[in-house]
Amino acid sequence: MVRSGWGRTAWSGGGRAAGRTSEERTMVVAGVLAGAAALAMLTGGGAAPAGNADAGNAPAAGSAVAGSAPAGSAVVGNKDAGNAPAGGYWQRVHAQFSPPTAFLPSSAVTYDMKLVPAASRIEVEQTTAPSGTRVTARLAGLKPGHAFGMRVHTGPCGSTPGEAGPRYLRSTDGRKAGPDDEMRLDFTTDTGGAATVTARRGWNFRPGGARSVVIDGARGGTADPVACYTVLFAPTGPAA
Repeated sequence: MVRSGWGRTAWSGGGRAAGRTSEERTMVVAGVLAGAAALAMLTGGGAAPAGNADAGNAPAAGSAVAGSAPAGSAVVGNKDAGNAPAGGYWQRVHAQFSPPTAFLPSSAVTYDMKLVPAASRIEVEQTTAPSGTRVTARLAGLKPGHAFGMRVHTGPCGSTPGEAGPRYLRSTDGRKAGPDDEMRLDFTTDTGGAATVTARRGWNFRPGGARSVVIDGARGGTADPVACYTVLFAPTGPAA
């Protein structure tokens, strides 16, 4: 069983943390936690952020995380938790946003603190099976009532908005990309600055090809990036 909340973590049953940096620990599990285990990971103290999910299929209100995570922290579950799709992959990571000049750097960077204040929070969950990938993002502490764009990008975040590279596209053959060829997670925050959004696609990421989510100041992909969170998305089975 695994229990997790903003700012604390517990796991048992054979899972072991794999250190990336002194701030970020990640463990991968082959599947999705269900029932009480999943509920325990998503609660853990404080009021749960709600919000809309323009991409559809969002978790029910109250399923979002709450509390306070250390800057730059990232925690996921237990590889022995079971309930996995055959050949599947699951991870959940979270962090607090910090400006690029922060004394303690974070894997979540804000470039516009009016829209994404320092210490606002993000959690990203990925579930992948040979049939496709689902990504859910939960955010709290952003500007209330604002429409944001968000997409998976090809590079990790940096000190400037453009360092995350272009958006991730399913195809690399140069054809014109449509909405289903990218992992789009546009959202609008509620009156408390929170949102939950989920996107599902019938394809998998290429190995090493998807490495962050970038938040834009408006929907549609034409606004400047206002924040970025480094997430090393993983594939399972053949990438499409």
